[in-house]
Amino acid sequence: MTEQQPTTPEPSLDQAPVRRSSLFARTALLLVIIALLTLAWQWLNTRHRFNQVEQSLSERLEQLKETSQQSLALARNADERSVETAARAAQLEQRLAESQDQQEALQTLYMELANNREERLISEVEQLLIIANQQLQLVGNLKSALIALQTADGRLQQLDTPQVIQLRKQVAQDLQRLQSLPTVDIVGMSLKLANLAESIDSLPLVSERHPTSSPPPQPEWQHSPLRRFAQELWHDLKQMVRLERVDRPEPPLLAPDQTFFLRENIKLRLLTARIALLQHDEATYRSDLSAAEKWLNSHFDQREPVTKSALRTIAQLSASDITIQLPDISESLALVSKYKLTLERKSNTTNVSVERKR
Repeated sequence: MTEQQPTTPEPSLDQAPVRRSSLFARTALLLVIIALLTLAWQWLNTRHRFNQVEQSLSERLEQLKETSQQSLALARNADERSVETAARAAQLEQRLAESQDQQEALQTLYMELANNREERLISEVEQLLIIANQQLQLVGNLKSALIALQTADGRLQQLDTPQVIQLRKQVAQDLQRLQSLPTVDIVGMSLKLANLAESIDSLPLVSERHPTSSPPPQPEWQHSPLRRFAQELWHDLKQMVRLERVDRPEPPLLAPDQTFFLRENIKLRLLTARIALLQHDEATYRSDLSAAEKWLNSHFDQREPVTKSALRTIAQLSASDITIQLPDISESLALVSKYKLTLERKSNTTNVSVERKR
């Protein structure tokens, strides 16, 4: 038996356009929904990007603000440093100007010294010869005069002009005469006088001397009381009376105040002898030493070692010569003065000629 297929109703011609319109509507709706979704996604994406850009801009603005603040601080520091630099530059310019002025002054001075070298050296030689003459004539200091003349000769060695030869020859002669003179130890003799004056207070007077007592004899009989008693009695009797032999008249006894003035007078004599030694006054020097020696011999105990030493010192000082015939260097002074006058005239003539050329 054959199955019968169901028969499907065929659509009608009126329903076809309806279906097509509904399909089109659905498709349009779907497209609209997709477009809306796309727009929504784009809006959200744009919003998100806008937020990011806004956040980035705010961060950059903060950074720019901090950078601007730092730039302002740096600008202020730069302004301060520029002001300090300008002040330092002004100081440096002022110092540079001062150094240039000093350099010019030094250069001028150097030129003057270079031009007047010979005149300057001759002036120094003149001053040295004047000092040497003063040391010889006023003080009698031979050592200082020698040093001044040797220095003057050293200054003259720096000049090689013919006029210096005669002056050097005269200075060499003065040096030779001074070096041939015997030297006097003024300082050593003065120290001896000072030490002697200090030791006067310790010298013993003759009036203060006591005879030396002999030691008690030892008894020869230790076992005899009578002999020992007689020996002790004899020793006590001898101690009651003392006899002493003197070889010169005994000086008068001096009171304590007179003893003080005696010692002070001797010190004064030694002091005036010291002053006369420094002044090369031989008469006063020997007179004071003689008076001091006389008082020491008259009033002080010559058996004591300190007194003997003081008398020996006075004898040595009296035997020394303190005056020496010192040479005269006035001829050297006259030559150097003449040479200096010649240089001054030459310098004045040169200056006048230079002014005329100008």
